[in-house]
Amino acid sequence: MNRDSARTRVVLALLLLTSFTLVTLDFRGGEDGPLSGLRGLAAAIFGPIETAAAATIRPVAGLVDDVRHFGDDDAELARLKDENAELHAQLRTSQLARARAAELDKLLGLAGRGEYKVVPAQIVAVAPEQGFEWTATIDAGSGDGIKPDMTVVNGDGLVGRVKRVGPTTSSVLLAVDPTSSVGARLERSLQIGVATGRGSRGMSLELLDPQTRVRKGDRLVTFGSQRSVPFVPGVPIGEVTSVEQTPGALTRTATVAPYASFTALDLVGVVVEPPRKDPRDAVLPVSGRRCRRASWSSRSASSSPSWPPCGCPARRRTSSYSWRSGWRSPTARCPGSSSASRPA
Repeated sequence: MNRDSARTRVVLALLLLTSFTLVTLDFRGGEDGPLSGLRGLAAAIFGPIETAAAATIRPVAGLVDDVRHFGDDDAELARLKDENAELHAQLRTSQLARARAAELDKLLGLAGRGEYKVVPAQIVAVAPEQGFEWTATIDAGSGDGIKPDMTVVNGDGLVGRVKRVGPTTSSVLLAVDPTSSVGARLERSLQIGVATGRGSRGMSLELLDPQTRVRKGDRLVTFGSQRSVPFVPGVPIGEVTSVEQTPGALTRTATVAPYASFTALDLVGVVVEPPRKDPRDAVLPVSGRRCRRASWSSRSASSSPSWPPCGCPARRRTSSYSWRSGWRSPTARCPGSSSASRPA
């Protein structure tokens, strides 16, 4: 036992001495040393073996590494998906906010021109109710000052009238409902008639005077109800698209395309206080006619082509607005002017 241990120690010492001697000789000899040939021979013999072993082991090592980081890759993919979804949500929110800001701007422009005090509200549902086909629900109720038979408008024109009122919501009967009728007046001839809803086909107009000349493109506004209930005067209704020729009829009938898009309602305003005077045609869009002065400092000028009324000087209108108490411009005329503005 002791003899074997002594022999092992002698062999180990000889091996260490030999290794040290070879390393020293190789280091001092450099590329031209006595061991350079031996080193080249070893590289020629063992090089292919090392290459083959590396090619065999590399896929296994890669698989082991992939397995080790498998959970980390899933977590990174989930994080990227969440970030992508969040960016898409932010983009949609930004687009919706811009669209609603534009709708509010148009609504306030219409209210200012007509001197209507309005309470803005959001359409939260569009669905038929018992006895009615075209109704909508808004997120404003009696707590906001809403009452039955108040006029409902948006930035384009007439939407309908309040039918039922709850504490926080109200039901609106849309103007295109077949049971809805509103007194109307032609802009050009000042003739009056009744505009009745026809659902998805828009509205029809029956003029009381069958001799009245009606043309395609003639525009309508609300004539106004007694005490402005349920309809205030001067609200744009729509344009005549066709006229029925019925000789001998007691009335003249025409088809009307409403200004409001009833399949894309979003922001509306409930008129909680009528104008002091009938605005007549002042609320109608400019319809391609240019104003004498293009400059205007109002915030609504850039987003509503029909704002301000033509002929108004470049001067800021004085007004006040709060979301629930409503908004009213002190005058439908130009500031500092005693006469209504006229198109050029």
